[in-house]
Amino acid sequence: MTPAHASLRRPRTRSFLMCPPTYFDVRYEINAWMDASIPVDTALAISQWEQLVAAYRAAGHRVELLPASPDLPDEVFAANGATMVDGRVLIARFANVERAAESGVHAAWHATHHGEGADGLIVQPGCVNEAEGDFAVLSDTILAGYGFRTSKAAHRELAAVTGRKVIGLELVDPRFYHLDVALTVLDDESDHIAYYPPAFGAGARRTLERHFPDAIIPTSADAYAFGLNAVSDGYHVFLPVGADQLAGELTNAGYQVVPIDLSELRKGGGSVKCCTQELRYARADKES
Repeated sequence: MTPAHASLRRPRTRSFLMCPPTYFDVRYEINAWMDASIPVDTALAISQWEQLVAAYRAAGHRVELLPASPDLPDEVFAANGATMVDGRVLIARFANVERAAESGVHAAWHATHHGEGADGLIVQPGCVNEAEGDFAVLSDTILAGYGFRTSKAAHRELAAVTGRKVIGLELVDPRFYHLDVALTVLDDESDHIAYYPPAFGAGARRTLERHFPDAIIPTSADAYAFGLNAVSDGYHVFLPVGADQLAGELTNAGYQVVPIDLSELRKGGGSVKCCTQELRYARADKES
C-alpha cells in the first residue's frame, strides 16, 4: 500500500562524512560476510565508492572527506565512527579491537571541524557503540540496535547526549549484525522506514509493527543483497544494486531510486549506508 504522503516526497539537502577505500582490504573476519581468503580489488572498490560520492553530489548533497589510514582497512565504513544529532556528537567505541583506532580518527575530525569550545559538543563514549551502524535517527526519536556490536547501556548514553527518546531493538541474526543492514530510514520527517523482520527478536518485531505500520518489508533476497543498507534524503534512495523488488516498492511509494554498485565493499560486510556518516548539524548551523 502506498503511504498517503507519497506524493509529498521531497529531497532534503544532507551533509555526509565519508572515507575513501584507499586501503580497504579484508584482513580479518569480524562479521558473517567477511572472508579473508577472497582477494579485494582495491581499484574497483575506489571506483565504486567514487561513483557513490558523485551520486550524492549530483543530488545536491555535501560530502566531506575523512583521510584514509593505511592501518585501518575498514575505515571506509564511516557510518560506524560517530553519531551526530543536532550538532552533538557521540564518538563510537568499537566492539572489536581491529577497528578500535577508528574512534580516535573520528574524534579528531569532529574536534577539528566543530571546535572543542562548546561544552559537551563532542562526547567520548563510556559504553560500546558502533554509531550509525546501530543508530537510526528519525524525526524526534532514535532507533538503536543491540545484540552484536552495540551494548544496551549505550542507548542511555545516546539519549543523554542527544536529548531524544531511544527505542532499543534486539538483533538476532549474525548476518544482520548492525541495525543498518536490517533497517533503513526512508523519510526522517514522516518516520517512514523499511526493515527485515527476521533480523529482529520477537519483542523488537512487535515494537516495529506497532510504531511503523506503513513500513516497507523487503524480501529475503533483497535483504541479503544489502538492500536495507541504503541512504535516503526523503526522495532519492541510494540503493545497493540487486535489491530489485525493493526498488520497485520504493518507486511505488513515491521515491526515486538511485542504484549504487558497491559489490567490492560488500566483501567487508557493508554497502551504501556503511560508507556514509550523516552530519546532522544544529538547525541554525551549516544549513547553507
